Amino acid sequence: MIKKLLAALAVAGLAVLIVAPKISPAQTLGDKQKEIEELEQKIESLQGEQKTLSSTINFLNTKIALTQSQISKTQVELSGLESDIATLSGKIDTLNVSLDQLTGLLVNRIATTYKRSSINPLTLVFVSDGFTDFFSRMKYLRLVQRQDRRIIFATEQARSNYDAQKGLKEEKQIEVEALNNRLLAQRSTLARQQDEKSQLLAETKNSEKVYQDLLSKAVAELAAIQGIIAGRGEEAKVRDVNEGEKIASILTSGTNLYACSSGAHLHFEVVKDQAHQNPFSFLSDKSLEWDNSDSPQNGNGSWLWPINDPIRITQGYGQTAYSSRYAGNIHTGVDMTNTSNFEVKAVKRGTLYRGGISCLGGTLQYVRVEHAEDEYDTYYLHVNYI
Repeated sequence: MIKKLLAALAVAGLAVLIVAPKISPAQTLGDKQKEIEELEQKIESLQGEQKTLSSTINFLNTKIALTQSQISKTQVELSGLESDIATLSGKIDTLNVSLDQLTGLLVNRIATTYKRSSINPLTLVFVSDGFTDFFSRMKYLRLVQRQDRRIIFATEQARSNYDAQKGLKEEKQIEVEALNNRLLAQRSTLARQQDEKSQLLAETKNSEKVYQDLLSKAVAELAAIQGIIAGRGEEAKVRDVNEGEKIASILTSGTNLYACSSGAHLHFEVVKDQAHQNPFSFLSDKSLEWDNSDSPQNGNGSWLWPINDPIRITQGYGQTAYSSRYAGNIHTGVDMTNTSNFEVKAVKRGTLYRGGISCLGGTLQYVRVEHAEDEYDTYYLHVNYI
């Protein structure tokens, strides 16, 4: 009985050491990784091409294909982990049965051994039929002790293997949760990229001329903003203003409406030492209407917002979908609008300047507030002076 149980345990222990093979679909993880690397290289080369509508669509299609490949790879990894967990569950069940059997056997053996060990060796002399029988009885007792030690060792080994497999299963379950979160994020990215492509086609009406017009505006606006920050705008000091005071209004009509602009909106910038800052780091948290395909952002500072509620964000800060399609650079501010209230307010107390810079046959009008309480300047672009 002992030998059979130990043999069964040895088989179970050996099974624990065997790693289940990964599920191998038509394309292995290695193939998927190679595909991802090739798509990343293609994206890098496409970024250096001259911007045309067709090249931009090709670039967006490649980004979509890359995300789809990343999703596929994640799904393969998930499938492999789920298979591993199923295999581990079977091994744990087998080890649990073996452990229960060994524990029961060990309890019985300990009880029997205790009874026998209570016999005094001197007593064996009197109950034995001579020295041969005495030595046989002593040899039997030693054999029983050795078997008991083997059972104890096997039980501890089974318990150790059981704990190890449970720990491994828990680790893989954590990996599954992480992969599911990654898959959710990748699918969200894919949806945004597909929306970005749809927006491009809607904006350009699949026309190269319209695309080049939007491209020239985006590039010119970026150059104009850089010129303003560098001090090349024509500025005039106006007065000191308080926090929340009206300083301008969003430009909604006139010859300068489309000077480096695709329509009525406020472009808000925060600058320190001629370096662009993320406005969301300073503006307060509030309910926003996020009207673009990028991941929503919100304020995490304490400043007032420069326009009144409800605020619609048409482009956020950083590498946005719009700047990627046209300007090929980061968006250095936040674009926002309010369809019924065009008032623009100072976010902090300071000195107001009004300025302008030439941009695509018109003048990009702006106001600037040099803050009195900190080292920042805030810029408010595409505005009417008051």
